Amino acid sequence: MADLINATPSRAILETFYGEVLLQGCSLDGLDLSRLDMAGWRFDRCSLRETKLIGAVLDGAAFTACRGGFADFRAARMSDASLQSCDFNNASFAEAVLTQARIAGCKLVGADLGKAGTTGLILLETLLCDARLKGVSLRRATLTGVDFTGADLAACDFREAVFELCSLREANVTGARFDGADLRGADLGGLRLADASKFKGALVSRRQAADLVAQLGLQVI
Repeated sequence: MADLINATPSRAILETFYGEVLLQGCSLDGLDLSRLDMAGWRFDRCSLRETKLIGAVLDGAAFTACRGGFADFRAARMSDASLQSCDFNNASFAEAVLTQARIAGCKLVGADLGKAGTTGLILLETLLCDARLKGVSLRRATLTGVDFTGADLAACDFREAVFELCSLREANVTGARFDGADLRGADLGGLRLADASKFKGALVSRRQAADLVAQLGLQVI
């Protein structure tokens, strides 16, 4: 394994590495690493602010405690990748392949995941407030502690998904599908009775139903 500790490497240096690579405490801010093959690399406490990783190969890569505001992962290959305790606020993962990836304990506020490939994606304890996920499929996913407050979830597929300690408060769910979804563990604050049809076929709690019916001045007992 090649190790690079507390360094500020250039792309030219990184292009010489192959196989298992560990970058620890490195600054990659502003680098253009587009289309570079970094499959299986480990990034530990690295800074990737405004780093360009467009079309990069990051299958099986692991990012731990990294900071990468406005990083650009558009169309990157990230199958089986892991993001743990990272801050990628306002980063773009649009059209990235996140198949079987795991995102846990991360901040992705304002991030763009539009049209990303998300089959088998695992989301845990992650902030996606004001994020853009238009057209993303999380069908049959179990979402635990995910905050979608104010997010753009238009045309998302949440069929048969399970929401545990999640928030959909003030999210845009226009055209989203929730058939068979279990929303009993979701905060639906801001949902109006007129919007309830968007959740047709979903499972809600008695309390959630009561909150909606209360808008008509009725009580559920």
